[in-house]
Amino acid sequence: MAAGEPTILATSGGYKSGHRTRMEFDLLVHHAVELSGVSGRAPRVAHLGTASGDQRWFAAELDQAARVSGFDFSHLNLFTMPNYGDPEAYLLEQDVVWVNGGSVVNLLAVWRAHGLDGILRRVWEQGVVLAGVSAGSICWFQGGTTDSYGPELRAVTNGLGFLPYANGVHYDSEPGRRPLIHQLVAEGVLGETHCTDDGVGLVYRGTELVDVVAEVKGKAAYRVTAAPGEAPDGGAVAVEERLESRFLG
Repeated sequence: MAAGEPTILATSGGYKSGHRTRMEFDLLVHHAVELSGVSGRAPRVAHLGTASGDQRWFAAELDQAARVSGFDFSHLNLFTMPNYGDPEAYLLEQDVVWVNGGSVVNLLAVWRAHGLDGILRRVWEQGVVLAGVSAGSICWFQGGTTDSYGPELRAVTNGLGFLPYANGVHYDSEPGRRPLIHQLVAEGVLGETHCTDDGVGLVYRGTELVDVVAEVKGKAAYRVTAAPGEAPDGGAVAVEERLESRFLG
């Protein structure tokens, strides 16, 4: 089953503590499945854990979460080699591609080395829903902020660029994120930037932001843009607009 048009769900969430398992999929992951339009069978969800080095222990935790949710769940691993001979054919069979967090810088480098940048664009264009959390959110945009290089947050500007914006994740839980986004937008390093509090997701149809959804009440998203000439020295300042979310509960 394919979504009616190219669809991305970019989030700062998707997981919660489990009842009988250590973790379960939260409402944002289930919303990604809903966006695919699948019905009448178990949703096929592919997990890409490249950003954390395809950690097998975490994949096992996700397998348990998928069992609870009733997903037909599998993993595309790239370490130490791809576990599918034809990754594009495998991904085209999925309803949702879910990308986990970790190092977005390493993720982008490894994906490009294996041609996943082009493959994922074609998969997206064919209606497979692309979704993810943290690094798995930033990757779909032109760039954002990252701790991939070390504890001090830095800009990343070589995202896949499926969406013509930058992305800020963990906007309310990591104090350094908001001021750095504002600085980078004001300086022109990042263009218009869409940011999410923890527990919030952004839904794009094509490249248009069409919905802001949340698995936690009261959380929001934000659009940060540059206002030229507004600074005392005549430079630009960043302007932040709060985007209220629709609770999925």
